[in-house]
Amino acid sequence: MAQANTVRSAVLAAGAGFALSLLSALPATAHNAAGGSLAGGALHPLLGLDHLLLLVGVGAAASIVDRSLLAFALAGAVLGGALGSMGMAVPGAELLAALTVSAVGLLLLRRLLGSAGIPDGLGGGVILGAVALHALLHGQEAPGTPTWWVGAAAASVAVVFGSAWITRRLSPGWELLLAVGLSVAGGVLALAPLA
Repeated sequence: MAQANTVRSAVLAAGAGFALSLLSALPATAHNAAGGSLAGGALHPLLGLDHLLLLVGVGAAASIVDRSLLAFALAGAVLGGALGSMGMAVPGAELLAALTVSAVGLLLLRRLLGSAGIPDGLGGGVILGAVALHALLHGQEAPGTPTWWVGAAAASVAVVFGSAWITRRLSPGWELLLAVGLSVAGGVLALAPLA
């Protein structure tokens, strides 16, 4: 009975993730929509569905996998933002940014499905790389004003901590639903531009 509920939850999650992903025309619609103000910075990470889902996934990972992942997220944000501000580009960054959502979802699934444990550094590496790539994209398009960065950081922190707080209160079935939804949504977002 419990296994049937798990399968049912996974199917529902996949459907919900697919439907949510279809609401986005492109993986990173927040790009080029910033403005140099505090409000522009705060809206930037929230307007792109891939960015928002990554922030939710980071909060969930901090709750489900390990709180120390927040330090990796912070390091990734600083590193990626700095590299993007200096003009660094990564080929296929938009596609990779969408796929990082799936990577975080798969990290959650690995933990939730009772694997023997996540190898040292894997969780931190996934979170650091995912956040760094998204921050690199932000850094490429940020107007360079300190107020914009304060707004972007505040909104990102609010989503991550809000997600962690909510995830701690979820039942295991809902945690699994979230992990499957993120895994599917990242793949759909990566394929959306091809449609």
